[in-house]
Amino acid sequence: MAKTKKAKAGKSPNVGGVRRRAAGEEVPLDHARAWVEFPDPADEEQVFRCDLTWLTSRWSCVFGRGCQGIQAGRADDGCCTLGAHFSEDEDELRVAGHVARLTPLNWQFHDVAAAGGWTETDGDGERKTRRHQGACIFNNRPGFAGGAGCALHLLALQEGREPLETKPDVCWQLPVRRTFDWVELGDGEQRLQVTIGEYDRRGWGSGGHDLHWWCTGAPSAHGAGEPVYVSYRAELLELMGKAGYDRLVELCEQRLASQLPLLAPHPADPPC
Repeated sequence: MAKTKKAKAGKSPNVGGVRRRAAGEEVPLDHARAWVEFPDPADEEQVFRCDLTWLTSRWSCVFGRGCQGIQAGRADDGCCTLGAHFSEDEDELRVAGHVARLTPLNWQFHDVAAAGGWTETDGDGERKTRRHQGACIFNNRPGFAGGAGCALHLLALQEGREPLETKPDVCWQLPVRRTFDWVELGDGEQRLQVTIGEYDRRGWGSGGHDLHWWCTGAPSAHGAGEPVYVSYRAELLELMGKAGYDRLVELCEQRLASQLPLLAPHPADPPC
């Protein structure tokens, strides 16, 4: 696991939502959470801090199956309305290698990108995927013969890959959020604290409160058969390394196997 590689937080988007969370559509941001800390078995200089409330929740992506989208009136975009900022130059170069294999058969805007490019810079001069017709240029619209949704995601599935191999870092990490903090201990030593948690509205910055809808706190996106730590195995392995992930699995299984009422369950989950 690279200690410096991380997806950028959201760019404080303002997409016209204006705090439209209605009662019952999303749970409050502030609720009890069960956290666990454990040393990284593969690196004695860092410790993982993991949100068990989120990682054992029954969230799943509902893109195309009830997703309301982050911008009103654009549910078909999901969270792809804004395009994706690259975490670093390496991220963009990696994605470019996969873009080269896309064709008009699996990418609706292949010819548009060929003529005008698939990247752009934002107002701060930071690199990101280009927006076209109101959303990320890789977002195939409903009705496209090659399939709706992210062309890079579809490419991975067609080639038998994990989507994290083909998509920008921020895209495949969502809605898991990894952050890094150097923590000074009582004896003056420092440890790198790697936090693995929920990418809620605050992850986008102050503008996250204005998103039309966000899935992690929406009961309609909770109810999956598998908890997040299982369904997001590939992503968590990449974020934590195998030794760290294996230890996380042990702790999550202990939590779910308890005969006592679950401490701090995710409020968006269906009742047990």
